[in-house]
Amino acid sequence: MESRKVRRVSVTLPALDEPGLYLSNVQSLESGRGRVAEFQYADMDLRELDLVGTHLLDGRIQRVRTQRARFHEVRADSVQFSDCDLSSLKWSDGKLSRVTFSNCKLMGALLEDVALDNVLFENCKFDYATLDRVRATGPVIFSKCTLRETTVRACDLGSVAIEACDLRLAEFEGGKYRDCDLRGNDLSTLRGTAALKKVLIDRAQVAQLADALAAELEVTYGEDLDDE
Repeated sequence: MESRKVRRVSVTLPALDEPGLYLSNVQSLESGRGRVAEFQYADMDLRELDLVGTHLLDGRIQRVRTQRARFHEVRADSVQFSDCDLSSLKWSDGKLSRVTFSNCKLMGALLEDVALDNVLFENCKFDYATLDRVRATGPVIFSKCTLRETTVRACDLGSVAIEACDLRLAEFEGGKYRDCDLRGNDLSTLRGTAALKKVLIDRAQVAQLADALAAELEVTYGEDLDDE
């Protein structure tokens, strides 16, 4: 199986080109049996996309645009999302395993009580999104994504690598981040730095975290005061 590696974190990618695996074009991701397997779902422009209790297995979801998407208790195994606009997606109580998101818009999305195992987000827009109680049960990579003003709340993101991402005004509210690899990012405008205990950084990023902490504390520098 192919994999993607960022420093110490290696993600196993979906295996959709295996001999004997044929992906059939489908017009819907809904199934009376609750399972959609070996599929390709592409070029859809939807008002809404609602899935409940669905298992997506071995498939590609490409160039799908929706004004509103709600996934509840949806499991995805070996699935590729590419060039999709899923802004305002709400995905709750789900599990993703060997899943990739590439060139996707997830602005304002809410991932709530979702487990991630071997998941890659690459060149995705997560601006104003919220990750609430998201758990990395396996390796996860965020590469070249924008997470401006994203809220990360009560998450467990060990075994995660965040590489070359825009983290301006991203906020961490509680959670566990031991060994979360933040090297290669500008951390100077992060909020909630006290939550980032035992993360991995470069020594050069210490000054960035100091800037972020000073901004949070709203300190005043004596040399900036006018002499009286």
